[in-house]
Parts: sequence; structure tokens; C-alpha cells
Amino acid sequence: MRALVEATDDSLSDLDAGKKLLAAARAELDSADLLLDFEKHHRMPLGSHVTAAQIHLSAARLLWVKSFLSSPEAIKPYLPSLLAVVKEHLPSGDERRKSVENVRRGDSLSDIDVVMITEAVEAAQAVSLREKLRAKSFVRIVWVVAGFLFVLAVSICTLSALWPEVVPLCFNPTKSVEALSVESEKPGTKSPVMYEVVCPTGSDPFPSSPDVDVNLEKTAMRRDYFVVEVAGLVAAGLASASALRKIRGTATPYGVPVALAALKLPAGALTAVGGLLLMRGGFVPGLSALDSSAQIIAWAIIFGYSQELFTKFVDQRGQAVLEDVRGPGDPPPGARRRGDSPSGSGPRSQAAAIT
Repeated sequence: MRALVEATDDSLSDLDAGKKLLAAARAELDSADLLLDFEKHHRMPLGSHVTAAQIHLSAARLLWVKSFLSSPEAIKPYLPSLLAVVKEHLPSGDERRKSVENVRRGDSLSDIDVVMITEAVEAAQAVSLREKLRAKSFVRIVWVVAGFLFVLAVSICTLSALWPEVVPLCFNPTKSVEALSVESEKPGTKSPVMYEVVCPTGSDPFPSSPDVDVNLEKTAMRRDYFVVEVAGLVAAGLASASALRKIRGTATPYGVPVALAALKLPAGALTAVGGLLLMRGGFVPGLSALDSSAQIIAWAIIFGYSQELFTKFVDQRGQAVLEDVRGPGDPPPGARRRGDSPSGSGPRSQAAAIT
């Protein structure tokens, strides 16, 4: 962009009104360079820096196009690139796009043609900015929800460690006939309890009290919820890694796939706990009495992975947001082919593309 501004400035006379516009365009480019010079301002590279730099770049491009108002014929060599910018973001039915497409390089151009080109380029740049801001807003919302779920998971784990007997993640499967007969044959044994108590990190095969709640309170451990949430977290991490293969790369500086993966982790921890509580309450017929701690952990892993049932809708929305953000070489709006992947890059690589 800077090379185009300098080349156009050299072709104009000192008295041309376009000189002032090109000077303003040069100032916009300097502002973009300053935003992206992370070593100079010693700030952490963020997507907002790239977005702000793109705003300055868009302003510089508009000022550069307007500088041709005094010499419309000079814009002819740049018509293909300007048309590409317009086609990249405006649909085929847009009147502003049609006005630029109707301009022929072989025809003589007037200042009215330059005005139409300027309006079309400005509209295309506005659409491009909205696409990126939409992606930024989506990522921010996902991170906020992920943070809330993380705090909720930590709070549940903390409260359960302080009061493990309130809502224990324990089960009371019925003892086998052989175990009851062996227990009844022991000398001094009163009427044996017909069940044993199994928790995620411990068990009591010979509970002493006939009251189920008393036995559950005695067997429940402070680390039960922590172990279950870790199991769900690990399963959700595997689900995140598997789901990333379905997410296309992004041309935006905002980490949409990373935010989606981060959302799955606390969701997996919570679904592991919630699923076991549903099983303990008899919500799943036939699975209300797990026989061992290993079975409880196994089901925690299954429930942790099952958070995909809820987060898949967020994944689909994230994919739609990524598809709406177009870059050079992407199909025009409405013509994107499934399976195409735009080039992804971070703030530094995009900074190089801008300058």
C-alpha cells in the first residue's frame, strides 16, 4: 500500500490537490505501522492491534483512491486490484459492486467513476471490518462463558471438599449372595447390611449402619468431586483435540478454535459431575448402582466426553463465523466451497501482510 501511495505521489504535480490526500494516506499508514511495531511500544500482540491497523489501512486506501479525482485516467492500472477488493466482500447483486464491474479499462474515466469506485471500496472495507468485529465479539463471549464455567467447576470442587457429606457421589450396589453368606457366617455378626458403599476414591464393603445416608457420609471423601472433575476434564480435552480437525483455519487475529477448545474443558468437568448425580438419582434406568470406583471414574470420562452434545452447537456457530470472514483468494460471499481453508496467521504475520 505504501508503495502505491509513493508511486502515485511521484506522478502528481506539486500543485495537485491529490497531494494532500496522499499525505493523509501516508499518515494513516504510519499509524498502522506504529500499532504493529510491538517491539517499540512493548505491548503484547493482540487481535485488537491488527483490527485497528486494518482500520488505518482502509482509510489510507480510500484516501489513495480519492487522490485520482483530479486525474481519473491514472486509476486504470489499479482497477483489477480494486475490483478484487470489492468482489471479496460485496455480493454479486450489490449495486455498488455492479457499478465498479461496469467500468471498463478501455473506456475513458471521469471523476464520477472514481467516486463510484471509492464508494464501492469503502462499502467493501466496512463489510470486512464488520466480519472481523463479529469474530472478535464471538470469541469474547465464548471466553466469558468458559471463564464462568471454570469458576463454577472450581466452586463445586471447593464446596464438596469442605462438606463432602452433603451431596456424595457414592453408590450403594446390592451385595452378591456369596458375599452375604460369607458375612453372615462370621461370628458375632448381626444382621448383615444388604449393600456396600462405593465412592470415586474409596469404598466400604461392610457398612455398619442400616441407614444408607449414614454409610454414604462415612465413606464419602473430600477428593471425590476433584477426581471426577479431573476425569471429565481429561475426556473433554480429548474431545477438544478431536473437534479441532473439523474447524477450519482462520484469517482473523482472534483465536476462535482456541476459545472453542477452552470452553469444552470446564464443560466436561461439569457434565461428569452432573451425569453421575443423575445416575445416583436413578435417572438412568439400570445404572443407578455402580459396583466399583473404577466404574464411577469410567462413567465420569464418558460424561466428560459427552459435553460434545452441548458444545457442538457452539462449534457450528464458530465455524459459521470463520466462514464469514473472507480474505484474499477466498470465494465471494455465498460462493464458499466446503473444504476450502483460508490461510491462517497470527498478529505478526498479518502485520507483514498489511504493511
